[in-house]
Amino acid sequence: MRVVRELSKEDIKITIFNWNSKYLLKFEQGMIEQTYKVSEFDVISDEDLDAVIQDSDFWEGVKKRFDQMHQDLRNVMIKI
Repeated sequence: MRVVRELSKEDIKITIFNWNSKYLLKFEQGMIEQTYKVSEFDVISDEDLDAVIQDSDFWEGVKKRFDQMHQDLRNVMIKI
C-alpha cells in the first residue's frame, strides 16, 4: 500500500492510499475513521480525487457521518 498524499481539512485528517488498483480515501477524526474505495479506472489522475474531497455535498456527508459515529460510540460506551 502506497501513501499518495496526506492532508487535513477542518479537524479531519485525510490520507489517500493507492493499493490493489484502487485509491483509498481515509478520513480520520479522533478515534473514528471512514474509508472510501475508488477504482483507479474511475479517475484520470490524482487531481480527480481532490475534486471528490472538495465536493461540498460529499464533505458535508463525511462530517455528518462522523457526528453520528461519535454519538453511536458515546451511546454504547455509556452502557458499559
